[in-house]
Amino acid sequence: MSGNGNAAATAVSAEPVTSTLWASGRAVQQLAPGCHPQSLLEENSPKMRVIRVGTRKSQLARIQTDSVVATLKALYPGLQFEIIAMSTTGDKILDTALSKIGEKSLFTKELEHALEKNEVDLVVHSLKDLPTVLPPGFTIGAICKRENPHDAVVFHPKFVGKTLETLPEKSVVGTSSLRRAAQLQRKFSHLEFRSIRGNLNTRLRKLDEQQEFSAIILAAAGLQRMGWHNRVGQILHPEECMYAVGQEGGCSVPVAVHTTMKDGQLYLTGGVWSLDGSDSIQDTMQATIHVPAQHEDGPEDDPQLVGITARNIPRGPQLAAQNLGISLANLLLSKGAKNILDVARQLNDAH
Repeated sequence: MSGNGNAAATAVSAEPVTSTLWASGRAVQQLAPGCHPQSLLEENSPKMRVIRVGTRKSQLARIQTDSVVATLKALYPGLQFEIIAMSTTGDKILDTALSKIGEKSLFTKELEHALEKNEVDLVVHSLKDLPTVLPPGFTIGAICKRENPHDAVVFHPKFVGKTLETLPEKSVVGTSSLRRAAQLQRKFSHLEFRSIRGNLNTRLRKLDEQQEFSAIILAAAGLQRMGWHNRVGQILHPEECMYAVGQEGGCSVPVAVHTTMKDGQLYLTGGVWSLDGSDSIQDTMQATIHVPAQHEDGPEDDPQLVGITARNIPRGPQLAAQNLGISLANLLLSKGAKNILDVARQLNDAH
């Protein structure tokens, strides 16, 4: 991922045809265990003429996957691609807040199982949906150029033209993310934040057809990919709401980041919040990211770092980004972040 988002994932794979992660809504393709990225899509390989691509069934997931497949077809016209769509646990449980379900890999587990059973050759994910640690044998094979990583506000038709700041007192704002709710509750204390579930179509329908919500918070990239630019009423800037590591997800933990690259310096701001936003710890650190025009560190026998395979990206910049993320995490922990997160988890479990 370039620029914003998870500092440990700043390297962009030079083999974007092997597996893909979109920025913000971010499609990732994971490779089947033991599969070499280049051989998987090698045009002259007699064993692999049809590439089976796994994806979730939602409209946004299909849009992202179709875009990835179109790119692969253009690069490898001799190959055929079959898209296999399936429902995941997170798609099926819609009456419970994501943070309450108590299971990891909500939107990826079924696809991971399909990879393990060789029912698909790679899958397309949103990076936000991937677990922090990938299952053994899996890798993120490539990262595409990201879109807008920020969150957006979509307003009920009667509040079009408003902002979160100008919504009436006690207006209800829907979000499936503790990260968003905690930050926005701190910034907009006159509003009430309530869980809303479902895919983008479902959440927009709930907003428009019911009177419960005055606005909902969604990923700007998802709205852009769906062609719903006209529904964006407000883009939330980092001082209002930072995004999740890897953008947009991390729904069950009130942790967020913001990153920028300037003059070879990677600036990483991170923070943790209490559930009501009343308590928070934030800080910023920076690291020099030098990407040489030519490889200066020789061939890389083990190109995987933090779950990402980047064969043609020098090791130095990847390690610098990873170490920056680790250093900032340790700094926040030293300032009391663990306390805040422990209390947040206990309160979330109790309600």
